[in-house]
Amino acid sequence: MSRELKMKSPRKLVLVLAGLGMVAVLSGCSLFSSDKKVNPPAPLVEFKQTLDVKKAWSTSIGKAGAFIFTPAVVAEDVFAASSDGAVVRLNVHTGQQVWRVDAGTKLTAGVGTDGQTVAVVGSKGTLKVFDAQGKLRWEKQASSEVLSAPAVGQGLVIVRSIDNRIAAYDAESGERRWVAQRNVPALTLRTAPGIVLVPQMAIVGLPGGRLSALTLNNGGPRWEVAVGEPRGTTELERISDASGIPAVIGNNVCAVAYQGRIGCFDVQSGTPSWLKEFSSDVGVGVDDGHVYGVDEQARVSGFSRDTGASLWRNEKLSYRRLSSPVSIGHAVAVGDYQGYIHFLSQEDGAFVARVATDGSQVLGTPVIAGSTAIFQTQAGTLVALTAE
Repeated sequence: MSRELKMKSPRKLVLVLAGLGMVAVLSGCSLFSSDKKVNPPAPLVEFKQTLDVKKAWSTSIGKAGAFIFTPAVVAEDVFAASSDGAVVRLNVHTGQQVWRVDAGTKLTAGVGTDGQTVAVVGSKGTLKVFDAQGKLRWEKQASSEVLSAPAVGQGLVIVRSIDNRIAAYDAESGERRWVAQRNVPALTLRTAPGIVLVPQMAIVGLPGGRLSALTLNNGGPRWEVAVGEPRGTTELERISDASGIPAVIGNNVCAVAYQGRIGCFDVQSGTPSWLKEFSSDVGVGVDDGHVYGVDEQARVSGFSRDTGASLWRNEKLSYRRLSSPVSIGHAVAVGDYQGYIHFLSQEDGAFVARVATDGSQVLGTPVIAGSTAIFQTQAGTLVALTAE
């Protein structure tokens, strides 16, 4: 039987020991030392704001509950969902609601869409697919629970369930096209490693620190590489799961693993451009010149995208349970457990702006629409910020 580190509340790790009925709550660097106290979040520091950040709009979607929800942007629209079953389509510039539907089930992950097909996943792995007007097109049952948003594009809807099975369905008919099965490590983090689509391939983050490229026509492996290598003598020490959504930019795909590494690979071959020791349970951010990572102590680092050289590290947000970083304008932004959005300079990591939201944790991976960054909070606020 596989065992998991479960996310009962976002970013708090709960170890479930199979068959023993024993639960131990773990967080931060106390993960391997039960006698250590949990590190307190760093207090916010004052600074002179040098970046003009404005709230373009804000709206309530619905609470995330114990799950991680990430919005999706296509052209002029943003799509989002909540744990109570709400699925919405909004105007990306104004936040005005285009439609809102009830999926009819509790949801466990965010929205996947190409603008014409809108996919969400419900409790026990129910996959529901809507058309661009919010009308239910079809539904299927995945092999087990799904925690990461479906990937939609090139005529397919692709999901990865927690039994490490990746399944592709025809976007129009719902017919299953193929299934790819990967081994499940004895112990994994209950997080949401994502899927990103590139021409003719799906790139999937997997438990065990693997990054796998599957061909879209039949699910066969194109390449598979190690972002993290399980090490150590105990199952806890050997956890090395891919984190967040792989980030594609140009000819590179960049990724990070918990107790593993951060680095970039060639999209077509999987050949590593560079790799560095790093541990994170959220994804990476990228732009033309940089890769950004948030380590397990919530220190934010900037690396050269070409060489992997370490450029800077900001330690002033330690243990504040940060979101995946996102590049916007001349800054990189991260959300924290109190709903603050912090903007750091891309060049040296210094604080340049801070914005408060609704006081609840910022979850998942923020998304970019032109000069606007969109964040989703645990309490269900969707907020769009512009930085100039």
